Amino acid sequence: MKRILEVCSLALILLCAVAAQQTGTNSAAPPDPCTAPEQKQFDFWVGAWDLTWPGEKEHEVAHGTNRIKRVLDSCIVEENFDGGDAMPLRGISVSVFDTRSAKWKQTWVDNEGGYLDFVGDFKDGQMILSRQATRSDGTKVLQRMVWKDIQPNEFDWSWESSKDGGKTWQVLWPIHYKRQNS
Repeated sequence: MKRILEVCSLALILLCAVAAQQTGTNSAAPPDPCTAPEQKQFDFWVGAWDLTWPGEKEHEVAHGTNRIKRVLDSCIVEENFDGGDAMPLRGISVSVFDTRSAKWKQTWVDNEGGYLDFVGDFKDGQMILSRQATRSDGTKVLQRMVWKDIQPNEFDWSWESSKDGGKTWQVLWPIHYKRQNS
């Protein structure tokens, strides 16, 4: 009789363990961050673009190109910037929507040894990614990129800085994007 009780107890323990394990596996899996609705917020940027911005001299217009595509199962937005004849700057960035923070994050690197990291979001029809930087003299400055006036085949982008904690912004580099073959 004691042996039967031990076997029954062991069977009950195993049954409870299996039931607990099945309960754990039947719970909803976390959503795939690459299918979050926010992933589409950067779709306006995907494509091949001709760029124009004010040149070095008055009334001069500088030209470059930028190619943006989705990579890594469409989860990452990859940028390939080329300053053309106007400047030697060449760079790439990767952007991802981080579902944990509900923010876009971008990393930029370039042929001048530059590394920049940004965080931001799409709000009120604009994508704004920003960062805090420290100048060589130790002063703090805010930097941001703003995508605005977004239309299907063109938009404006600007590189801006603030020395007063974001109360006012100075546009340092305005670029107009026009989709190629549009």
